[in-house]
Amino acid sequence: MSKSKYLLTAALSGLLLACSPATTPQNNAKAEVEAVETGTVEAVAETEQTETQRLNDFFQQQFQSALDRSPMFKSYLGIRDADYGKWDNPSLEYSIESSTLRLAAFEKMQAEFDFDKLEPNAKLSWRLAEYNAAQTKRQMAFMDYSYSFNQMFGVHSRIPAFLINQHQIRSEQDAKDYVSRLQGVAEYLDGNVKNTRRRFENGIHPPEFVYDRVIDAAQNIITGAPFSGDDDSPIFADFKKKLDKLEASDEVKTELLAAAKTAILSSIGPAYTALITEMQQQKQTAGTDDGVWKLPNGEAYYASRLQAMTTTDMTPTQIHDLGLSEVTRIHDEMREIIGKVNFDGDLSAFMVFMREDPQFYYPNTDEGKAEYLAKATEYIDIISERLDEIFITKPKAKLIVKAVEPFREATAGKAFYQRPAIDGSRPGTYYANLYNMKSMPTYQMEALAYHEGNPGHHMQLSIAQELTDVPMFRKMGGYTAYSEGWGLYSELIPKEMGFYENPYSDFGRLAMELWRAARLVVDTGLHDKRWTRQQAIDYLVDNTPNSVSDSTSAIERYIVMPGQATAYKIGMLKIQELRARAKQQLGDKFDIREFHDLILAGGPVPLAVLDDVVNEWIAKTKAG
Repeated sequence: MSKSKYLLTAALSGLLLACSPATTPQNNAKAEVEAVETGTVEAVAETEQTETQRLNDFFQQQFQSALDRSPMFKSYLGIRDADYGKWDNPSLEYSIESSTLRLAAFEKMQAEFDFDKLEPNAKLSWRLAEYNAAQTKRQMAFMDYSYSFNQMFGVHSRIPAFLINQHQIRSEQDAKDYVSRLQGVAEYLDGNVKNTRRRFENGIHPPEFVYDRVIDAAQNIITGAPFSGDDDSPIFADFKKKLDKLEASDEVKTELLAAAKTAILSSIGPAYTALITEMQQQKQTAGTDDGVWKLPNGEAYYASRLQAMTTTDMTPTQIHDLGLSEVTRIHDEMREIIGKVNFDGDLSAFMVFMREDPQFYYPNTDEGKAEYLAKATEYIDIISERLDEIFITKPKAKLIVKAVEPFREATAGKAFYQRPAIDGSRPGTYYANLYNMKSMPTYQMEALAYHEGNPGHHMQLSIAQELTDVPMFRKMGGYTAYSEGWGLYSELIPKEMGFYENPYSDFGRLAMELWRAARLVVDTGLHDKRWTRQQAIDYLVDNTPNSVSDSTSAIERYIVMPGQATAYKIGMLKIQELRARAKQQLGDKFDIREFHDLILAGGPVPLAVLDDVVNEWIAKTKAG
């Protein structure tokens, strides 16, 4: 999973359509990006515009206005302006206001534009805006339901990750803005602590085991200099590293370093200490029930999560049964590989062999981790040279492979992707979590590299970001079933191209697909059928080759991110279904390169919309 994508999607929920004062951006891609980067636009005479141009300008107005409400998302886009030293407003009131503005903007769109006069691509933008508005209405009932602090994407770990990965220092002012953000951590973190305290009082909180994970991670942030010891704490080390590269006088650097040290001690230290105290207090009465069925109106909340993540109306029972069916199918394919490698034993024994044999793991050393990163990069480089065989459009943005930073590797997912900055200042990044090399078997390396890199998330997200004929909210938006469905489908494409020559590597591909199928079972098991954490862990250990620690971390993730894990397999199956339909109906006219471009060329869309897009393409292709 792309954890950064999950956070990005959450941030974008406030950016997709919001009310704003009237401004009119240029109606071409270059000017569109410049307008977002600078916040400035040039007027175009409305009388000269088509209805499509008017609507695209309207969308840009709303995107810019919503962007102005999120200093942090500006930084994600590589924008450095007057808000560069600020954090977002974490209050519930601000979130409600943002949702209200989005709905008002949608009503304004309906009132002021004529759908029938729009060009096809603009009609698709309208449909997505309509879908997003409906989602906003559904989700407003559960705005206060997420767990502010958890081991996967809690605010406590987001702060250092954001500063390290998003806040660049290219000038003295950038460094001052970094210090300003350090000073603002106290208020930002305190606002989030107030949120979690209110939610706890309303019966909305994670189970007890989550609190120790948060406490440990928070303690890591305030361990090291300037708090204590000789080694620098993560944030102080990052500021020093960036400051060293800045072209400035020694006097200026000394002043900035002193200011950063003061801010860390006066803002970050007390704020994180207060958070730890709050977590310790909540833990005492948090309880051990794991699923969201325990929350007030938990059944409706889980239904809303499944709908949002899968973009379908599938029920928990339908998803659970689909998972069981897919697990059985994949087990049968795995048995074929057992025969190819002449293993003496059944599938269960083979899974234990794959889980425990040291030949499938790099050593848990610096050298072993370096080898892993080098091999992952090699897999991506090799397949990138052959993308022309199955794609017409390819991303311009660069892709790098990095290890997850030490301060968050103990609790982060095993792999995730961070999209590049829109201005090209930051490449797309495939993060591999090498904290425990026993969780990163070599037989899964190939599929994992394809999923997070090419032809997976890097292609999908970068191509969307580089589109030239769609509004910004479509370039930067996201639907989990679409993006993660594409990621899982991207593990299969290389198989069709002749990759996975090693049968163990092909078993790894199946193991990762099996993992996503099993998620359908355990996610619904936890949140609908009231399974315990241990029941869900046991299911993964018994039915997949993944280790106990791997399975434990996964289940703990699904507990705090209800529904999200179901999107992968459901999205993949939809893309496979659409491809089979197109191939069957088009026959010799079917072109896999055109099909893949069709899936990616419009940016992310809900699965029902994707279905319509493919049907329209089939009809047009038939007609010549």
